[in-house]
Amino acid sequence: MLSNIGVPGLILILVLALIIFGPKKLPEIGRAFGQTLREFKKSTRELTSDVMDEFEEEKKEITKVTK
Repeated sequence: MLSNIGVPGLILILVLALIIFGPKKLPEIGRAFGQTLREFKKSTRELTSDVMDEFEEEKKEITKVTK
C-alpha cells in the first residue's frame, strides 16, 4: 500500500500534516497512533495465540481417538 507513495508523496503528506496540525500537535498524534498500533498488534497476537491453542487441543484429542 505505502510502496506506491514514494518519497515525494511522503514529504507532501508530512508537510500537509505539519500545516494542518502544527508542530506542537504532531508528536501527540504520532504517540497516539503508535499506542493504537501497539494495542492492535497485541490483540492480534492474543487472538492468534488463542486460536492456535484451541487447534492444538483439538489435534491432541483427534490423535487420542485414532489410537
